[in-house]
Amino acid sequence: MTLHLHGVGHFHPENEISNRFLEELGIGTTDSWILERVGIRSRRTVLPLDYIRETRNRDVRAAAEAALYDTAELGRRAALRALERAGVGPERIGLVLSGGCASDITCPAEAAEIARRLGIQAPAIDVSSACTSFLAQIRLLSMMRPEALPPFVLLVAQEALTRTVNYADRATAVLFGDAAAAAVVSTREPGRARVLHAALDSDPSAADKVQIRRLGYFGQDGRAVQMFAIRKTLAEWQRLCEARGDEERPLHLVGHQANLRVLQTTCQRAGIDPLRHHSNVELYGNTGAPSALSVVSQEWEKWGPEDDVALVGVGSGLSWGSCLLRFEAPA
Repeated sequence: MTLHLHGVGHFHPENEISNRFLEELGIGTTDSWILERVGIRSRRTVLPLDYIRETRNRDVRAAAEAALYDTAELGRRAALRALERAGVGPERIGLVLSGGCASDITCPAEAAEIARRLGIQAPAIDVSSACTSFLAQIRLLSMMRPEALPPFVLLVAQEALTRTVNYADRATAVLFGDAAAAAVVSTREPGRARVLHAALDSDPSAADKVQIRRLGYFGQDGRAVQMFAIRKTLAEWQRLCEARGDEERPLHLVGHQANLRVLQTTCQRAGIDPLRHHSNVELYGNTGAPSALSVVSQEWEKWGPEDDVALVGVGSGLSWGSCLLRFEAPA
């Protein structure tokens, strides 16, 4: 089944966690240490900077109260941008899917709250696969009969990961930022791009490698996850190259924004031209589920009818997936 991409949107909160801010927390990190290891200069957060400075986020339950935005609001703001770019009003959306790593609402589906705030009257369900949530949503739709779906579907990935970070732990404090991204897709109406291929896989035996316990901190086996991310991103890149066939069109990579060093290593091993690699992790950190789609959204005006874009994601589960976008119309 062919999915058509009509519009995408993104939103990053205003508050910035710079490397200098992390230095001033006195957690044993410096700007040079962070840049050398993960290549991140700044991140955005839903939390007030004074709250982080004063509490180091000792109580993750209190972080929800302190946050300037909840995850549904992040999703709503990204969705508004996607709807505007698509030229599709909320009244034309027939299904809403949302997901992420640590949503605020468990009952009902957070998709229902996002839909309520947008004024959408349609089925709304969560399809969450942590950092691969957007790819899971695309894969799920790709397996459905076109006639079983409404003309337009809204996909949303929303994260407030900084609320799950222990800011006394430099290993995680340097990585994460908050964001949301959204997309309007259709099985019937042609749009700016087509989804030519979608895939999703997982290895549940490694489900303990990355976890966020309910009302707990983010935790991971950092080295194991980093090697997994490089290995699976390379495999998915190869899968998409094979699915595309012998094409002369330029193929761009937008990977999961885990950290800049992981992405650079992946590109070096795959022989990907730096001009064909697109990222925003240096300025926004690892934003989880929205990360790759937010890059596509930030460069939305740049993609032209000659471009193919490979989106690759990895995440807890452990899960990995990809989709191939073929742009066919100008912005």
